[in-house]
Amino acid sequence: MELFEKTLASKEIFDGSVIRLTVDEVELENGRSASREVVGHPGGVCIAALTEDDELLFVRQFRYPYKEVVLELPAGKLEKGQSPLENGRRELREETGAVGASYISLGKLYPSPGYCAEIIHLYFCRVAKFENTQPDEDEFLKVERIPLDRAVEMVLNNMIPDAKTQTAVLKTAMLRRLKKL
Repeated sequence: MELFEKTLASKEIFDGSVIRLTVDEVELENGRSASREVVGHPGGVCIAALTEDDELLFVRQFRYPYKEVVLELPAGKLEKGQSPLENGRRELREETGAVGASYISLGKLYPSPGYCAEIIHLYFCRVAKFENTQPDEDEFLKVERIPLDRAVEMVLNNMIPDAKTQTAVLKTAMLRRLKKL
C-alpha cells in the first residue's frame, strides 16, 4: 500500500492575492479516480516570543471570516524571497515592536490538510528588545503580554481557539518544562 494519489488534471477556479482554488482529478491507489478541491496558500509563520518575565506576546485582531476579535500569537503570510524565519522576525517586529533572539524552530503545522495546502512554520524566541510597531496599513491590532502559565490555562479552557497559537503555546510550555528553552 503506497497511500499516494496521482494528479491527472487540475482546473483553476480562482487565483486571488492570498489563495488559489483548484479542482483536481486524481487517480487513487486502487486505480479509480476522484475529485479533490484544494486551497493553495503561500504558507505562514507564527512566533512564540517570550519576555524576560516569562510573558508571551499576543495580538488581538478582528478576523473577518469569523466576524470576531481573535487572540493569537504574532503571525503572518510568507512573502516571496524570504525564508520562514525571516518572515517571522519581520512579523514579530511589525506587529509587536519586539526584536527576538535565539530563535528555535517549533516545527510546522498543517492547519487543515483535507483541503488546504497551507503550511505554518512555528518558532520560539526570547525578546531581546522593543522598537516601534509597524503594522500593515490594513492591520489593526492590540498587543498583550500574557504569562506563559496563564496562556496554557487559556488554551486548555478554550479561550484561545486559534490552532497555530494553541500549538505554539503548548510546545513552548512543554519545552520550558523539559528545560530545553
